[in-house]
Amino acid sequence: MKLTIISGRSGSGKSTVLHILEDRGYYCIDNLPASLLPSLVDRISSDSTGIPNVAVSIDARNISADLLQVPAIIKELKEKDLPTEIIFLDANSQTLLKRFSESRRKHPLTTDTLGLREAIDKESGLLEAISVMANHSIDTSSMSLHQLRDVVKNRMIDNSESGLALLFQSFGYKNGLPVDADLVYDVRCLPNPYWDTALRPLTGLDKEVVDFLDSQSEVQQMHDDIRDFLQKWLPRFESNNRSYMTVSLGCTGGQHRSVYLVEKLGRHFSSSIKNVQVRHRELG
Repeated sequence: MKLTIISGRSGSGKSTVLHILEDRGYYCIDNLPASLLPSLVDRISSDSTGIPNVAVSIDARNISADLLQVPAIIKELKEKDLPTEIIFLDANSQTLLKRFSESRRKHPLTTDTLGLREAIDKESGLLEAISVMANHSIDTSSMSLHQLRDVVKNRMIDNSESGLALLFQSFGYKNGLPVDADLVYDVRCLPNPYWDTALRPLTGLDKEVVDFLDSQSEVQQMHDDIRDFLQKWLPRFESNNRSYMTVSLGCTGGQHRSVYLVEKLGRHFSSSIKNVQVRHRELG
């Protein structure tokens, strides 16, 4: 039996992930009181139910006192050698505000005296203990539902037994750091195609930009340094029971340099790692 705990702030996509897992044969429970988690595990694991995978959603709808128990409960389950994975979803506060405004749903923490923005901020504190224990964090701020489904499918289901899942992600610093990054490289010091007016509207996927960056020795040195670091240390991460690794590279706008390097690194590591994905946050 494997237990997957899904948590995160309201509006970040938890229900979507739970539905995906349910479609894949998981026994799913939404908004399980955290104090009942040990009883659920005992019930399923001690009976011949034939249920191999269980997914439960635990979030701010829980009783506050129960949420405080979650770290101790998870530690206890792991000590029983129960394979346990925590998936934590989040998005920036502005995105969550927009989603609630568009859907007109009520945030579970709002009251007559607590507004939506305050409720979203309060939720971060309530779930902090769970977020720091997460095996995998997903920032859904710039994701569509289809993109979120692809991430869950490709990184958590179809490849669950295939070793380390490696995601290379480009981003623009002007839009903030990605919260789901494990390693972040700042490549803003490299020659910038933006200053060539012919290259400005293009991206790191276009041949003209690729040719320009291919010709820059500093760019190639940066690529080689990142490649060599990852080749040396990724096996150590994997041997420490790390299943997922997100490597994010950022330039100013997330359009040229970071896109180029992410593509090049993705191609390189695809030859030695089975599950390598590439995502460009600012290119949609």
